[in-house]
Amino acid sequence: MVYKSVLLATLTLFSVSNFFAGNSHASEESEKFNPVPVIMHHISDAHEWHLFGEVTVPLPIILWTDNGLVTFMSSEFHHNDDGSHVVERNNLKFIKNHEKIYQLNEGESAAIFDEAHHVTNATKPIDISITKNVFALLFSVLIILLVFFKVASFYKKNPNKAPKGIASFMEPLIIFVRDEIALINIGEKKHRKFVPYLLTAFFFIWFNNLLGLIPWIPGGANVTGNIAVTLVLAFFTLIITNINGNKAYWGHIFWMPGAPWPVKLLLAPIELVGVLTKPFALMIRLFANITAGHIVILSLLSLIFIFKNIGMSAVSVPFALFISVLELLVAFLQAYVFTMLSALFIGTAVAEHEHH
Repeated sequence: MVYKSVLLATLTLFSVSNFFAGNSHASEESEKFNPVPVIMHHISDAHEWHLFGEVTVPLPIILWTDNGLVTFMSSEFHHNDDGSHVVERNNLKFIKNHEKIYQLNEGESAAIFDEAHHVTNATKPIDISITKNVFALLFSVLIILLVFFKVASFYKKNPNKAPKGIASFMEPLIIFVRDEIALINIGEKKHRKFVPYLLTAFFFIWFNNLLGLIPWIPGGANVTGNIAVTLVLAFFTLIITNINGNKAYWGHIFWMPGAPWPVKLLLAPIELVGVLTKPFALMIRLFANITAGHIVILSLLSLIFIFKNIGMSAVSVPFALFISVLELLVAFLQAYVFTMLSALFIGTAVAEHEHH
């Protein structure tokens, strides 16, 4: 365990230089260091992968405009994120301002900003670029596919042998999701139908949570801390739950059995709202917990620059290290909670009610 702690401490120190290298000079010029822009930059999506200093890994920019599809690499913006650098493609001009790409109006050669620093002479094209979060998401999916193909290949070749290698690690987790989540919450008769989705949700969230704790490429992206990702996951749970909902499930929502009809009229809209609030809670819970972990770690590291004292690292780095270790548990816990609640909602929808 000692070498693991040393490694994690090294990663934490590397994170300090990585996240704050481009901002340390600002603290020398101003009276107070403002950690908010740095933290928000870290937890937000980006069109390139920042390594250290001015070194970045460019990612593809893919835009749909009135003139059709336009593609180029993010390095064309030369690390400018203030709208000062213009990229010309297909007789169109583009700028990047705070990680948002704008198309300058015809005849314009530079961006014009209002008092709120919004671009006033440009429009937003449809941005379908491979951003940092998209790249990390695709990478995690590739890892999941490789792992499960490897496990499936082992069992196909050795159906009667004890698991070895990666299969011996994955089998207890797969059985855990099947028996302790799906079977308990959905029931013995119908749980197998939903095990593939629950396994996909669990390992997708868990793998992305772990990758988000790694400070360098292909880790460091805040995939499960992106509300768009958690929205899609919650939407899948919503659709699967309600498509498979039986007569008893919908009957309890729209016409509560055993209740007087005035009460039924009162409960029906409340229950209908509950259909939407359950997946909404799933979305917010995963998004908030993962994002909060990143913010806490970066806030602790920011203390070094807020107090302008390297001695503060004796406090902030150990605490950041502790939170980083705790995040390993949170990564698994949030995957478990999302999967367990999804199974619970599905189980409620497919349960057979013999008596009312």
